[in-house]
Amino acid sequence: MRFYSIIIPVFNRPDEVAELLESLVHQSFKKFEVILVEDGSTKTCKKEAEQFAEKLIIQYYFKENSGQGFSRNFGFEKANGDYFIVFDSDCVIPKQYLETVDNFLNETSLDAYGGPDSADESFTLIQKAINYSMTSIFTTGGIRGKKTHASTYHPRSFNMGISRQVYEKTGGYKITRMGEDIEFSIRIIENDFKVGLIEDAFVYHKRRTNLIQFYKQLHFFGRARINVSRFYSDEIKLVHFFPLAFLLGCLALILFWFVSLPAFYLGLGLVTLYYLLIFLDSTIKNANPLVGLLSLVTTTIQLSAYAIGMITEYLNK
Repeated sequence: MRFYSIIIPVFNRPDEVAELLESLVHQSFKKFEVILVEDGSTKTCKKEAEQFAEKLIIQYYFKENSGQGFSRNFGFEKANGDYFIVFDSDCVIPKQYLETVDNFLNETSLDAYGGPDSADESFTLIQKAINYSMTSIFTTGGIRGKKTHASTYHPRSFNMGISRQVYEKTGGYKITRMGEDIEFSIRIIENDFKVGLIEDAFVYHKRRTNLIQFYKQLHFFGRARINVSRFYSDEIKLVHFFPLAFLLGCLALILFWFVSLPAFYLGLGLVTLYYLLIFLDSTIKNANPLVGLLSLVTTTIQLSAYAIGMITEYLNK
């Protein structure tokens, strides 16, 4: 039976860590340890780690700030497990998560895996709308843990597992920010390790955010995609240009108002149809029309911010 090491890099998020650790206490599968890597925080989670020391096998480390990729490597070095699992600190883990992973790996051997993110019923309306925008096939192409994703599946570090052998051969993360999980996943695949999706191994990804922070996060993601292309030029796929096409299309719509009303009305009809599709899909999936309406806002922010981030980093490149 495998022993798992759960590595969690943390930066100024003690409240999040407490909620994450509480969810790990209730795991149905118990053979795991937790490694908290404090990445130069000014608001540490040492107190939270001590509070859970009697309920979990837990290691706590404080180090100078180096970014989450290298902080994960630090955790890998301290890990005792056969298999390493990485979570973001803003995740809450369903009680069956580790049991689901272990059962799957017993039946299907994977050297590395990823899982989806989901929204819990306790999430705010904004969190549910953001979750929809980040996971829908109509917005991201389904690349965040769906069987229907539109490009080659790469595990993402908010919910990702690797065997000890993967770490020993690859050396872990080579860049610490700006698409570090994508770059790492590509190298895992290039080293002929078997990688797959465990669709039932989902986490509740709370995404500690308001709409302004969401814009900043997606702007960063857009920059990260271009940054990854510095290492792998073929890793910008057609799906990654959809946000750019959306942004340019909206700008062209403004221009058409002045130069061609037929083109304007055609473009407006297409945009209206797209937003109607988003509203209906989100409303049905969340069983709430308010989330459907908010999804129009979060989708607009997501696509625009990602596109602007791509443009910004491409100009820097």
